[in-house]
Amino acid sequence: MSAEPILEPVLADAPWLTAGGTARVLQLLNADGEEARVVGGTVRNALLGLPPGDTDIATTARPDEVVRRAKAAGIKCVPTGIDHGTVTLVIDSVPYEVTTLREDTETFGRKARVAFGRDWVKDAERRDFTMNGLSVDASGVVYDYVGGIADARARRVRFIGDADQRIAEDYLRILRFFRIHAAFGAGEPDRDGYLACIRGRAGLAALSAERVRLEMLKLLVAGGASAATLAMADAGLLQTLTGGVAYAGPLTAMIAIEQELRLPPSVTRRLAALTVAVTEDAKRVATRLRLSNAEAKALDSMGHRWWRFATKNEADARRLLYRLGPERYHDRVLLAWARAGGDVTSSRWRELAELPQRWTAPKFPLRAADFIARGMAEGPALGHVLTLAEDAWLAADFPLDEAALASIADQAAARISRDERT
Repeated sequence: MSAEPILEPVLADAPWLTAGGTARVLQLLNADGEEARVVGGTVRNALLGLPPGDTDIATTARPDEVVRRAKAAGIKCVPTGIDHGTVTLVIDSVPYEVTTLREDTETFGRKARVAFGRDWVKDAERRDFTMNGLSVDASGVVYDYVGGIADARARRVRFIGDADQRIAEDYLRILRFFRIHAAFGAGEPDRDGYLACIRGRAGLAALSAERVRLEMLKLLVAGGASAATLAMADAGLLQTLTGGVAYAGPLTAMIAIEQELRLPPSVTRRLAALTVAVTEDAKRVATRLRLSNAEAKALDSMGHRWWRFATKNEADARRLLYRLGPERYHDRVLLAWARAGGDVTSSRWRELAELPQRWTAPKFPLRAADFIARGMAEGPALGHVLTLAEDAWLAADFPLDEAALASIADQAAARISRDERT
């Protein structure tokens, strides 16, 4: 497993490493016999030519020493996970997570009993995937003890050591395996890792909704989301994660539609395509993933009779756009398109989807005063007549001329009067 680290400064010119907060933290901790390095995803991203993302730093210094040095330097220090060796240093409002080198002495699912140490090899070997087991020092030297550089450059997501053991330590690693592959992998998922995920899938049921939600939402907007979710479906993993039936086909279609329309990835639309066929599905997934109220309402709206778009003409669509507003309308149309199957280049579906760009719904021009002037008293009947008039105005295709509006108001008032008499 262990390999000699690369002994050349392959990242020596990386601006995030040589200046700013990262350089300041490394300088603070690389003194008096202690060593610090940037670890994990930042190093992986740098090798792949991607933005660095959040910066994680590992150090031989124990947590209390990190805190002492930070305070002496006037750096804000937050004990975010000090029992497990992690403190967060904040420089210019940017957080830098600093964790003391450690090794697990005993694991209990996600929880572990850890011992602090000074062994960079053991610290690398306790991480999840080889491309996340890399570290780089302040001079740009990359240290690779687990074959992570070769795997990163080959875009191969591979567990460090025994895949079954890594998964048993934390079953969220099953979902992370597919999420990291969707974001950074290429080709088919690593076979050994894939089979280990299948063997360990029963452990997914015990994961908290919050942890599953975070990984699922990240996966859905990754570049390889379609292939990753299809692989998860084939492995029998999606149903447990979504709390019921999952629809990998509509998700693939939704991604293709977004690309066809040159839209940025929408995690809510993609989640709806994957999980929602009816509003009951929306409620189920909102509970399983503990979605926010706004997310749950958006899914519910998309799942509400989306199939009616299959027969709607543009006049029908304008009325729905008026009722829903541009955002809700657009999302529901795209879900209907994704679930309809067939050609994602369809001109009819494109016209429905792009209706908000070429037509803005007018405001309902009649007011309570228009009916009070017709002899109606204030009260519940006034609200009722406004609803009737609005429905008639929509059915007449949004007329704005005075004669048409007067006719709609007269007819609505007359109907209310008849209803009251009977």
